[in-house]
Amino acid sequence: MKSDVEIAQAAQMKPVVQVAAEMGLTEDDLELYGKYKAKVALPAWERLKTQPDGKLVLVTAINPTPAGEGKTTTTVGLGDALRKMGKKVAIALREPSLGPCFGLKGGAAGGGYAQVVPMEDINLHFTGDFHAITSAHNLLAAMLDNHIHQGNDLGIDPRRITWRRVMDLNERALRNIVCGLGGKINGVPRESGFDITVASEMMAILCLAGDLEDMKERIGRIIVAYTYDNRPVTANDLKATGALTLLFKDAIKPNLVQTLENTPAFVHGGPFANIAHGCNSVMATKFALKMADVCVTEAGFGADLGAEKFLNIKCRFAGLRPAAVVIVATVRALKMHGGVPKTELVGENMTALGAGLANLEKHIENIQKFGLPAVVAINAFPTDTAAELEFVRERCNTLGAEVALSEVWAKGGEGGRELAEKVLAACEKKNTFQQLYDVKAPIKEKIAVIAKQVYGAADVAYTPAVEKTIAELTALGFDKTPICMAKTQYSLSDDASKLGRPDGFTVTVKELRVAAGAGFLVALTGEIMTMPGLPKRPAAEKMDIDNSGKIIGLF
Repeated sequence: MKSDVEIAQAAQMKPVVQVAAEMGLTEDDLELYGKYKAKVALPAWERLKTQPDGKLVLVTAINPTPAGEGKTTTTVGLGDALRKMGKKVAIALREPSLGPCFGLKGGAAGGGYAQVVPMEDINLHFTGDFHAITSAHNLLAAMLDNHIHQGNDLGIDPRRITWRRVMDLNERALRNIVCGLGGKINGVPRESGFDITVASEMMAILCLAGDLEDMKERIGRIIVAYTYDNRPVTANDLKATGALTLLFKDAIKPNLVQTLENTPAFVHGGPFANIAHGCNSVMATKFALKMADVCVTEAGFGADLGAEKFLNIKCRFAGLRPAAVVIVATVRALKMHGGVPKTELVGENMTALGAGLANLEKHIENIQKFGLPAVVAINAFPTDTAAELEFVRERCNTLGAEVALSEVWAKGGEGGRELAEKVLAACEKKNTFQQLYDVKAPIKEKIAVIAKQVYGAADVAYTPAVEKTIAELTALGFDKTPICMAKTQYSLSDDASKLGRPDGFTVTVKELRVAAGAGFLVALTGEIMTMPGLPKRPAAEKMDIDNSGKIIGLF
């Protein structure tokens, strides 16, 4: 079979103006970035906002393994399948980061015959949103350091600066740095570091803002440091808010592209779900809901991360109410969760499959705790046996979850008909959607709900530094916000080596950060880092472009 990039390069794309017209958008509603990409101008919302919402379907997955799950591929294929069945559909995805693109994963726009296109553009720079986020974040950092250098009228304590710098690449050498060296003319020496752009609070604000004015208010609330007398210093205090918002004047507008089968797709925003809240922008989701019978969206990594944050954070802020949730799994990945190494996944192994199914079962239970119907999508591989597939189906049915075999990678929308039918049926079921915690509860109580109810932890431990931070943030009034957990994606626990469904473990919170502009607290657990590193053999080593502009190796 052709590679993903070869399939994408052979796609018969429609001009984006035609794709937009199917949803009731005119050319005046678009800002074109070439023939196949566009941003939707914000005034279009005024015309659309009174229209009824379509059904919202969330696609999530089991904890990822090297065997592969295919969450984005399933999201795209499900959207194509629903459109083949006569539904008016819009897909809402996150933008890929250059970090994993050149690092471990390669491209991130779906796969096989279930992709969003133009795939090369989406994976490489796209419409410049990530550059705007990076520039805004680093402008704030520059203005902060400049304020201290120019006399420090606010009395900022250089030892208590919390605002780091960012870049959209994996670069472990920049995790911890010392800046301001070289004498008085170069600023005040201090320790700092870099995070990856997708972990920036600026990214979270882009994805949670309702409009440009809301974005400006959120940016102004960003806390960058504390004074010698323990007062928080904000972007407003540095008089940076207007300039920072200016850098977002285009980035805030949702991006419109299409799938290989010409289904409209909004691709906007891209926070990781292991270190950020892991969902595409509220604006893109709301646009899609107003223009479609069904909006299919995804949340990053496993349901313990992306789905939990989608339901507890994004839905809370945006007033969204999902109709159904799809949980993606593969037989191969379930066997890895059952203890089988990647090199030994070929061949029927019911014992390992049975053990690994515990991971999927926990995610089903969690979605049901939110009061939502769950449909399991088994992303098909040629090595799957009939007995293995039936075993998965029976176990899931026992928990009240429907199961569908998904063949969208190989067949596109046609391979997702069974899944589409079961998702539509689930959307008609009555659900009792609710968040799992009261946002006004104490910080530790909210973290305990996530760790114990969602992850299955026995307890939560806090370092002395975090205990102090909790007391300080509570005293400052920042305790009545949602919690964004930063945790390894590979395990339900905070230990990446514990696959399947571990129990009896303790989640350790090692750092607590306030994201006052985004509106939540970030709790860093285990060994999670906000700046990834490149693997021994980065995907970038296999990439190239010829003189005609043809790209190879992107995925």
